[in-house]
Amino acid sequence: MKTRFALLLLLIATAAGATGWWLGHRHTEPHRAAGSAERKVLFYQSPMHPWIKSEQPGNCTICGMKLVPVMEGQPDGAATSETTTKLSASSLSVVDIQTATVTRQPLKRTLRVAGTIDDDDSKHRRLSAYVDARIDKLFVNFVGAEVTAGEPLASLYSRDLLVARSEYAQAVRRPASPERETFLAASTNKLRRMGLTLEQIAKLPGQTGDTFDLVAPASGTVVERKVYEGQYVKEGDVLFEIADFTRMWFVFDAYERDLAWLRVGQSVEITTPSVPGKTFTAPVAFIDPNLVPATRSAKVRVVLENPHLGDPAKHQHELLHKVFAEGRIHAATEPVLAVPRTAVLSAGGGPLVYVAKTGHDFEPRAVTLGRAGDEVWEIVAGLQENERVVTTGNLLIDAQAQLDRPQQVVSSGATTAEPSTPAQHEAVKQLMETASAVGEALASDDLAAHNTRIAALHSAAMKTAEELGAAGRRLGEVAHVGEAKDLVAARKQFYPVSMAVAEIATALRKRDRSAVTAKVFECPMARSAVPSADTNQGRWVQLNGPIRNPFFGAEMLECGAEVKP
Repeated sequence: MKTRFALLLLLIATAAGATGWWLGHRHTEPHRAAGSAERKVLFYQSPMHPWIKSEQPGNCTICGMKLVPVMEGQPDGAATSETTTKLSASSLSVVDIQTATVTRQPLKRTLRVAGTIDDDDSKHRRLSAYVDARIDKLFVNFVGAEVTAGEPLASLYSRDLLVARSEYAQAVRRPASPERETFLAASTNKLRRMGLTLEQIAKLPGQTGDTFDLVAPASGTVVERKVYEGQYVKEGDVLFEIADFTRMWFVFDAYERDLAWLRVGQSVEITTPSVPGKTFTAPVAFIDPNLVPATRSAKVRVVLENPHLGDPAKHQHELLHKVFAEGRIHAATEPVLAVPRTAVLSAGGGPLVYVAKTGHDFEPRAVTLGRAGDEVWEIVAGLQENERVVTTGNLLIDAQAQLDRPQQVVSSGATTAEPSTPAQHEAVKQLMETASAVGEALASDDLAAHNTRIAALHSAAMKTAEELGAAGRRLGEVAHVGEAKDLVAARKQFYPVSMAVAEIATALRKRDRSAVTAKVFECPMARSAVPSADTNQGRWVQLNGPIRNPFFGAEMLECGAEVKP
């Protein structure tokens, strides 16, 4: 009896302990699980453009993709990248990866330009006939002659000048009176309008000949002679051209991409084959604000002093007229965010750098470039100061990144994954339909239809890029299309998005022909229609045949061939 009672007490105690443990576990375990799972959201970040951040959920202001939450404790406070590439220690030693820190530094650029040495246009003179006359004698009868101000160039006979000289002589012989002064002033002004100088007029009363000297209005070099002895000239006919070679202009063309580096006052080092071994240095004096449409360039002027040599065995001046010359300009900017030029890869989707993360991880980062210096490139967006970018071995990292994604097909710098969800399948289907519709509008040269359908293509492309994630990076970057003012602009914006859509279709058909039913066509001379095209090949998708080229339209509607799966 005592034994049974003791056994009963033991069972009751065991049950009570088990119940207590269950109750305690029920109340404490969920609390611990919640405590370990609850992580604070630091901010929201664009997966394609990491520099776009927000404190609230939303969409990227550049590509429109949904912002990804960055949780407390994530490395470097950045969103986890699906495309981060990890290399082993042995691979790092073989590849010889080298990195550089993103810093603020001046951009330095050396511009090399070519132009000609011309005369100072502000001192270029044309000497014309002031009256109808006959050239009796030429004192300067060859081009290149050096003349001084007041030196006779030619002797001419003119009836008008003889009459004016007679009137002046009569005024001089008149008795002193107010009328005499008035008549004398009028005669003097008339002779000056006929091309005589005050010195010549003062000598007229004692002059007996019937010819008059045409004198040089300024010192310089005769660059053109248009008269001969015995030639009759009319009032206004150009007789001589005189240039001042004591000061010359170095004039060169500056193209649009170089204008950002030029400013008035910059020093230019000038050399010319006609003066070997010598460098002339002078500042930029003027930059023409009017560009030449044919060359998309502006004229830049540098003023050079060119005094007399003083050596009768040589030319009068060291720098000759119209000779070829080269210039070198050393430009520098204020400190800007920059990386070495070797860090930037020219991927099909735009400029790309690889950022060295913790350990052996490397993250691809799309960047926006500014001005290109001789050794570094300005970074407008995409990187932050003190980040480290790969400068040597980034091409091998990029190749390894592609090998690390067997489920993706990489072409022209873009990645495309096979749809695995109904949402992805539907997004790709809508993308193909809208791209085909816009292509058909362009093939028909129908701008109105293009502008009506283009918004749907933009929405479908953004939706597909969002659904595919990192695999839709290329599509998301080029998906920002809208209405165009003409067919040229429409085809220009359609080309990159059409290439991205065709790339997705090509990659999906390689894995599963039933994934995409649209046909892919290729034009071998797309650059003729779209000069901004990366290559001469242009691809597009059509839901069905026959071929209708959207890049040329009616001009070459059937240009191209189908790209087989």
